[in-house]
Amino acid sequence: MIDDEYLLAALRIAAGHDPVPAHVSAAARDTFALRLAQADTAAPAESVATRDTRDADGPRLVRFATQDFSFDLEVTIGDGLIDLAGRVTPHPGDGATIDIRTPHLTVSRDLPSTGQFAATGLPPGWFSVVCHRPGFTPVATRWVRIRP
Repeated sequence: MIDDEYLLAALRIAAGHDPVPAHVSAAARDTFALRLAQADTAAPAESVATRDTRDADGPRLVRFATQDFSFDLEVTIGDGLIDLAGRVTPHPGDGATIDIRTPHLTVSRDLPSTGQFAATGLPPGWFSVVCHRPGFTPVATRWVRIRP
């Protein structure tokens, strides 16, 4: 037999009358603020270098690509923190910068002619890399979750 209180609670939830918890609303607002509506999105892509490279003790290789660019990322986990090294190919041009984004911080780097960049000591969790090119729309990788 179904308890009346349980039934009423289920009906309130189904009707949308239970308030959304404050932390859920705050997380949704924070996530919405991270979007780059004008950016081109680089989707995960497979390459020969990234196949079968995940090892419990070694770095993880990930590739994202658009029609024009690829982001090759090497993720190393140590002491509960993330080190991220990467390369954008082909080089997007003079004045290009990279943002390595998490929900709570952004690490920016000028992009040298080699297209390589790195950031160390990042917290585990969600990451996205954005390439900014003067005069062009940014190119951003999809968000990926990295756990120790």
